[in-house]
Parts: sequence; structure tokens; C-alpha cells
Amino acid sequence: MTAPVLVDGKGKGKKNIENLVSATRSLKASLEKSRALGFALQKAGSRLEEISQRLPTLEAAVRPIRADKEALVAVGGHINRAVGPAAAVLKVFDAVHGLEKSLLSDPRNDLPGYLSVLKRMEEALRFLGDNCGLGIQWLEDIVEYLEDNTVADEKYLGSLKNSLKKLRDLQSDEEKTELDGGLLNAALDKLENEFRRLLTEHSVPLPMSSAASVGEQACIAPSPLPVTVIHKLQAILGRLIANKRLERCISIYVEVRSCNVRASLQALGLDYLEISVSEFNDVQSIEGYIAKWGTHLEFAVKHLFEAEFKLCNDVFERIGLDVWMGCFAKIATQAGILAFLQFGKTVTESKNDPIKLLKLLDIFASLNKLRLDFNRLFGGAACLEIQNLTRDLIKRVIDGVAEIFWELLVQVELQRQNPPPLDGAVPRLVNFIIDYSNKLLSDGYRPILTQALVIHRSWKKEKFQEALLVGEVTNLVKAIEQNLDTWIKAYEDSTLSNFFAMNNHWHLYKHLKGTKVGELMGDKVKEHEQYKDYYAAVFLRDSWSKLPSHLSREGLIMFSGGRATARDLVKKRLKTFNEAFEDMYKKQSNWVITDRELREKTSQLIVQTIVPVYRSYMQNYGPLVEQDASSSKYAKYTVQNLEKMLLSLFHPKPLRYSSLKVRQTSGKFSNGAADHRRSNSMVL
Repeated sequence: MTAPVLVDGKGKGKKNIENLVSATRSLKASLEKSRALGFALQKAGSRLEEISQRLPTLEAAVRPIRADKEALVAVGGHINRAVGPAAAVLKVFDAVHGLEKSLLSDPRNDLPGYLSVLKRMEEALRFLGDNCGLGIQWLEDIVEYLEDNTVADEKYLGSLKNSLKKLRDLQSDEEKTELDGGLLNAALDKLENEFRRLLTEHSVPLPMSSAASVGEQACIAPSPLPVTVIHKLQAILGRLIANKRLERCISIYVEVRSCNVRASLQALGLDYLEISVSEFNDVQSIEGYIAKWGTHLEFAVKHLFEAEFKLCNDVFERIGLDVWMGCFAKIATQAGILAFLQFGKTVTESKNDPIKLLKLLDIFASLNKLRLDFNRLFGGAACLEIQNLTRDLIKRVIDGVAEIFWELLVQVELQRQNPPPLDGAVPRLVNFIIDYSNKLLSDGYRPILTQALVIHRSWKKEKFQEALLVGEVTNLVKAIEQNLDTWIKAYEDSTLSNFFAMNNHWHLYKHLKGTKVGELMGDKVKEHEQYKDYYAAVFLRDSWSKLPSHLSREGLIMFSGGRATARDLVKKRLKTFNEAFEDMYKKQSNWVITDRELREKTSQLIVQTIVPVYRSYMQNYGPLVEQDASSSKYAKYTVQNLEKMLLSLFHPKPLRYSSLKVRQTSGKFSNGAADHRRSNSMVL
């Protein structure tokens, strides 16, 4: 470019400058316009992109315009009919969740209000359950209409179909039908907890400081729970049963109430109920427990189980007999009624002996006393196990009673082959059978024994007459008398034989006189007293009455032979007396008279037979011996010492046997008696 030619003069230069400024301004304006145009183009681009993204939606929205006119006219009605039920369901669903705060509160604060809200909840859920399917069906119908008439976009219809499919799956899936999100189950759980709380807080064991208080318990209270509590339990049950939770309610009820009964029984000390047959040798070792058993069983039935029976009826009466009877059966079983029955069975399984017969009668008497209570409380079908065990126990008891009773006579007769006691005392068998027979015919045992034998015969379709019972008992006493006759003859020492006979005839007389058995024996009782007197006289005559003869005064009168001769004669006679006395005393010091009256009378007769004679002899002739240096060899006993020794005779020794056992045969009785055995091992 050629450089501009400068024109001379100031005017021309000034013009050039103006042109340059003008060009600069023009350039700046062009730049501003270019910049504004760039901004406008940038903004238009983003809008075009947004429009591009909205075009499919706009196209779908405009598409129904291309549908048939009739379809477009009808679609509104279809939509309204479909959306109406769905909107109602949604409205109820919102109302359900509006109850959430109330249902998650503690029911104890306002149980009636809580139950009312829960009932509204159940009604709402029933509405939802009944109408959700209908609402889904309406929505499916409108989607099908839109699809058939090409009124909506396929993508939009696909989305609707997926949503409806999920709703339909939830409707048919049992694990996903909780339209309330689990709120109902949470409320029901709270009600169950309140049911348990009410029971637990008002279930208090009976206060008993000891087993002795059992007999002091007053009559049964009208109900072990307050009426207001029972009404609350019934109200809770109504809602829980409506929601298929009856079994859970029963489980809670049985758990709480059975624990309460067990706690009441624990105060009685019932550990003995767990005893097994192997833990005791015979019934006598647990005799005290059997007495407790009857008292404790009566208390449990009449006070505890009776109260539970009534309470089950009060709480569950609106549900039905089968329900509350089944509930009571579970409580009785879990609380320990079976343990009582099992203990009775254990007693029946122990080895047979006469004491066991009495204990079986005690058990039968207790069961018989409670028969009406058992039939009323445990007579339902739900108590079948208790009924079976009770029937089995009664059968075992009655069979055991009959078996032992009818074998008693055989056992007494078997004892006849055993030797008599070496101490001449009353054999344990004699003492036992006489006392035992009186017990069997006492007012306490005779009716229950008769009843047991009648039942046992009836099972065999036989009749039982009470005369059979009386005859069998009297036969026992007659068998004892025959045993005594045999044993009296068995002694080789006639003095011991007479002593034994005196001892036992007196025992029979004293323990039969004025008793039921004695009345049956009639004049035979009086005969025993006469026999006692006879044998006592013979015993005294053949033993102690011989001693005074050794203190004869013959040859001592006036000392005819001189003083020295008299002294020698006195020494000789005292020596003979002492030897005879010591021999007699030594032999009889081991003999026993158990009856104090007979012992004192016999000792006094011996004293009267010997002491006066000895006193007179020593007073008259003692001085002859006492002056001699060897006097102690002859005047060995003072009158007081002699009397004291005689009065010390025949005292019983400590018992050597703790129970009635068959004596082992020996000596002249070793004739095979020990070979007699019995399968049931009953001993006397």
C-alpha cells in the first residue's frame, strides 16, 4: 500500500483523523453486533435441543387427535370409571396410615380406645382387600381400551402395564398382602403383650408359709382374677381371634397360669412326687409321703385346679366349651397333676407287704373322695390323658389291695414253720396281725376295703359279700392262735414255753378285748385271759417258786447241832440258793415281757415269792454267816439288791428289726420252710 500523501495544510490532516476515528467506531459496532449474534445463536441452540427432547412427548400428546372421533369421545367416561374406584382405594389407604400413631401407642393407656381404632383399621383393610382387585381390574380395562383404540403412546401404555402387573402380583402373593405395611401385625403384637401383662400382673401364687397351711385354706374365691381384668382379657381375645391368633392367646394363657399353679404347689414341698421305685425298699420307707400325697392332691384339686377350671370358663366362655376345656387340660397337665398320678403308680409298683395294703387303701380313699371332682374337672375329651392315667392308677390300686388281702392268711400260715423267739417275747407277727386286723375292721378302713373288694369282684362279674371280709380277718386271728400253739410246743425248755404262752395269751386278750375283731371272736377272747393265768402259774411254779425251798430251816431250830454246825448248814443252803438264783436270773435276764402291766405283775409275783422268805431267813440266820470271815461268799445279796434285780427282769431290749421280715429257719424248724418263695416277694 502506498503511504497517504500528506496534504499541506491543517484541514486536510484533521479530516484524515476523523475518518480514522469513524472507521474505529464502525469496527467496534460490528464487533458488538457479532458478539450479540453469537450469544443469540448459542441460546437458540440450547432451546432447539430442548425442543428436540420434548418433541416425542408432544407427539404423544398430540397423537390422540389423530384417533377416531368416537374413541376420543368415549375415552373420558372410561377414564372416569377407572380412576374413581382407584381414588377411593387410595383415600382409604391414606386413612389407614393415619391410624399409625394410635396403633403404635401402648394399649394399657386406653384399651377400649385402642381396640376401637384397631377395629377401624381392620374394616379399612377389609375394604382395601375387597376393592384393590376391583380397582386394578378397572385400570387394566382402560389401558386395554387405550391400546385397542390407539389413543395413547405405546411407551406410555407399556409403563402402565408394568405398574399394574406389579400391583396384581402383590395382590396374589400371600407374603406381600400387607397393604398396611405391617401396621396391623404390630398392633396385634402389642395386644398380645397386653394380654400377657394383664395375666402376669394378676396371677399371684397362693401365700402358704408351710405345708401345714394346706388344711387351713379357706373356701375357693369366686375367681382368681378381678372381674375388670377378665373383661379386658375377653375384649382383647375378641380382636385377636378375629385376626386368627387364638392359638397364640391360649399358649400365653396356659404358660402364665400353669406357672402360677406350679408356684403355689412348690410351697408344699412336692419333691417326693419324683421318687422312683428303685429309690425305696418298701412302702414303709415312704409312708409319710403317702399321707402327704392325699392331703396335697386334695388341696391341688379343690383349690388350685378348681379355680383354674372356673377361670378358663370365665375367660374363654364366649369362644366355646372345647376351647376352654382344652385350655384347662393343658394347664392341669403342665402344672403337675400327672406327677401326682405317677407317684400313686410308683407306690403300686413297690413290693407287696401288709403295710402296702393299708397305703393302697389310703390312696384309694383319697381318689374316691375326689371322684366327683375328677369327673367334673377332667371328664372332658381334652383331659383324656389324665382320665387314662387315673383309671390305670385305680385299677392298679384295687388289684393290689385284693392280691395282698387274699394272700395274708397264706403268709401267716407260712410263718408257722419259723422258730419262736428265743426271748419268749410276743413275736412281731402276732403283734402286727392283731393290730392289723383291728385296723382292717376299723371305721376308717373297713368301708374303703369293702368297696375295693366289691369293685374287684365286679370286674370278674362276681358278687362280694361283706361276710367274706369279716371271715377272712377272723381267720387271720385264728391262724395266729394256731401259730402260737405250734410255737409253744417248739420250745425244748418248758419254763420258757410257759413264759412264752403267758406272754402271748395276755397280748391276745388285751389287744382283742373291746375291739371289732374281739367282738367277732366272742368268748375266745376271755379264754386267752384264762390261759394267761394258767401259764403264769405254771411258769412261776416251775421256776422261781422252787428257790425258797433252798432256804429250809430244817435242823436249824434251837441250833441242836451246835452253833458251828448251824453256821455250816446256813452257808451250804445260802450257797445253794445263790447258785440257783444266779442260774435262774442269768437264764431269764434275756427274756422279755413287752407289756408293762404284765411285766410289773409278773415281777411282783416273783418278788413276793422269794424276797419275804429271803428277808426272814437272813434276819434269823444271817448273823451266823456275817460273823464269818468268808461271809461275802454266802450272804452275797442284800434284801434290797435282790428285790432290785428281780424287778429289773423282762424289760424289752431295743428293737432289732426295722420292718417285718420272714425269720430264717434254724434248729428243729429247718424243715424246708426257707424254700417257700413267692413271686411277688410279700413278707410279714
